[in-house]
Amino acid sequence: MIRTISKDGNLKYALASGEPCIETIRPGEMIRIECEINCNAGIITSTDSKITPANVHFPFVNPATGPLFVEGAKRGQALAVTIHEMELDEIGYTALYPGSGMFPDWVRNKEFGHHTRAMRVSDGVVHWSDTRKLPIKPMVGVLGVAPVHGGVLTVDNGVHGGNLDVQEIGPGSTITFDVHQDGAGLYVGDCHALQGDGECVGMGATEIGARVTFSVALVDKPTRLTWPRIETATHIATLGCARPLEDAMRTAFQEMVYWLADEYGFTEVEAYLFLGQIAEARCTQVVNPKYTYICKVAKNLLNDPTA
Repeated sequence: MIRTISKDGNLKYALASGEPCIETIRPGEMIRIECEINCNAGIITSTDSKITPANVHFPFVNPATGPLFVEGAKRGQALAVTIHEMELDEIGYTALYPGSGMFPDWVRNKEFGHHTRAMRVSDGVVHWSDTRKLPIKPMVGVLGVAPVHGGVLTVDNGVHGGNLDVQEIGPGSTITFDVHQDGAGLYVGDCHALQGDGECVGMGATEIGARVTFSVALVDKPTRLTWPRIETATHIATLGCARPLEDAMRTAFQEMVYWLADEYGFTEVEAYLFLGQIAEARCTQVVNPKYTYICKVAKNLLNDPTA
């Protein structure tokens, strides 16, 4: 049986340590959570819809549903969130909005002006045009737990997660977080039907409302887990969020060196050399206050032939 958690009255614009939880969930329970589109629900209702300055109010974007109290979760544990399925709305959009994107003209706030492209999402594709169809790859942009102290806006990210905007955070993946507060305080939101590397457009990939089906497990915290870790059917992956971009990359690679050394029998030196040969790494977004970098290792390369 799947329990549904409504978005109505439960949308937040910050992941906060002191926010009252809206519901309690149990490890192993199947949960379907409703997630609102990233900006101005009710505005994008057809392929003719447009985003205008009158209906965009930063930083009140990327609403996340939550927080959810995880029964039994204690500070110092780790929370593993497995995404099983995503059901998408039928209309999504992408937009250019001055001040948001990889070319911010912050002095004149001019750039390319305001442009919205609303699109049908159905039959497994984004209908970019009558002739061009883009296969969907659903993902959750905002996923995280309550931070150690205070609150972090849903446009931002950190060791607690938040607005990570990583394409691998989607159906079939498990994301592991350090638990900073008893009960964890889990938030979910900002879903995309499709996102290109770098998410170069600040107002989104294909932004869309969705229902996300997931479950959680409480696990022993890995020895040197700091940033969220991801496991898919084929890869393990680590993340880093920072500015400048090279610091995000360094963090992601550092976290992978730790993971390989602590759990896969490598020395740190060997792990570093190993990544020089086989790492799959890229920037997933450069439009949030802190950029996100991912470092991936294929699982089939981690099998020790002598074991």
